[in-house]
Amino acid sequence: MARKILVVDDEKLIVKGIKASLEQDDFTVDAAYDGEEGLSLAEKNQYAAILLDLMLPKIDGMELCRRIREFSKVPVVMLTAKGDDMDKILGFETGADDYITKPFNIVELKARIKAIIRRAAPKEEPGEKRRRSVGGVEIIASSRRAFIEGKEIHLTSKEYDMLEYLMKNPGKVYSREDLLRELWDGERTADLRVVDVHVRRLREKIEENPKEPRFIITKWGVGYYFDA
Repeated sequence: MARKILVVDDEKLIVKGIKASLEQDDFTVDAAYDGEEGLSLAEKNQYAAILLDLMLPKIDGMELCRRIREFSKVPVVMLTAKGDDMDKILGFETGADDYITKPFNIVELKARIKAIIRRAAPKEEPGEKRRRSVGGVEIIASSRRAFIEGKEIHLTSKEYDMLEYLMKNPGKVYSREDLLRELWDGERTADLRVVDVHVRRLREKIEENPKEPRFIITKWGVGYYFDA
């Protein structure tokens, strides 16, 4: 199951090329050519990652990503011919984990897919590190689950990564550059606003009042930290 990918794109030659390349690396690939078909497959199957074109017939890529996020935290990589930074931000707003602009290098695309799958995989850690609890927030690394006061909250892969990273060192301030480098491998989005988007989305899920956060605190002019 960990090697199964869904590609949703209405350009059949692009899908054919991605499918052939991923299958060379022993991935199983399902293909969909419009948003409705993509949603149907995402609902019926479990995937290690979904590659999703922005411009799709029937249901566009952003709306499709939003709907997938209603029932799944599968890593989503947006594919698009657009290079506008605002499109990237809007893509992350809907729950995408990464973003790559067409035309792309297939070697880079495969590297990004493998990295995002690796990050999303449950961590095998010593028993005392499988659970981490700080100030009423608990995470379980082995299953990548998160809880607030015992109630489970549903996070995307990238949201979980951010929460886990901040909770490892409560009180330590991380700049947006630190978070971009650690959670997005450096980067490829080249826009620090993506960090702010994910912080805001995470606050909306774990904070009682996101405008007056209790857990994820802004250190103005510096960055963010998790308050124990």
